[in-house]
Amino acid sequence: MNLLQALLLGIVEGITEFLPVSSTGHLTIVEKLLGLQVNDKGVTAFTAIIQVGAIIAVIVYFWRDIVRLIAAWFRGLANRNARGADYRLAWFVIIGTIPVGIVGFLGRHFISGPLRNLWVVVIALVVWSAVMWFAERVALKQRNEQKMNLTDAVFIGIVQCFSLVPGVSRSGATISAGLLRGLDRVAATRISFFLSIPALVAAGGFEALTSASDISATVGWGATAVGTLVSLIVAYVSIAWLLRLVQRHPISVFIWYRIAVAVVIALLLGFGVISAT
Repeated sequence: MNLLQALLLGIVEGITEFLPVSSTGHLTIVEKLLGLQVNDKGVTAFTAIIQVGAIIAVIVYFWRDIVRLIAAWFRGLANRNARGADYRLAWFVIIGTIPVGIVGFLGRHFISGPLRNLWVVVIALVVWSAVMWFAERVALKQRNEQKMNLTDAVFIGIVQCFSLVPGVSRSGATISAGLLRGLDRVAATRISFFLSIPALVAAGGFEALTSASDISATVGWGATAVGTLVSLIVAYVSIAWLLRLVQRHPISVFIWYRIAVAVVIALLLGFGVISAT
């Protein structure tokens, strides 16, 4: 992989990681258009590792909130009387991360193998668009993140597992789940960001440790570093934009874009311009 390809993929990752449009799906499409082998172990590892750049952007953007939650969690562990809303929210982030961690680890070979198929992306883009539409349609939007409960955390955590399918979108899955549980749109989006930190850091770290030789052989650490840095910068801007957007608009505004992307991919596949795997 050359540096220009890494730069482009970093931009795609940074823009799409937190928007409900599927970063993995977009990366798969762009990698195919660039002539890269998407099922190559090095390319798969690159895709996971550059997500860490986007997660660093989340940590920087929400630094004060993260410090507050961590401090509240440790205070609550030491003193039962200090267990307030922030302590509970910190636990909910931990609990909500467990399902995707288990499913992602156990199904990692299937996720990075057979699911890396553009027909899967097409189907997932369309199907989850329907879920997003339904979530906005029935959402009560009555509770903020401080009123989140254990059932919310478990439900959102389970739904987050669907984001392991390319084309679903992790943010699309978790925000939809939050809306279905009655959280307001900003709360659902913030919870989505918080849940992304442990999930994507673990995924990127695991790939960096287990696929170091594959990165060196086929992609190169220079290209990986460029992609990660670019994704960090672009993702920071994307986070700020999305939080402003959801204050005034439903996530269903992304549905037509998702469907348009699905149609374009299907046409490219149908006319043999690109291959599914």
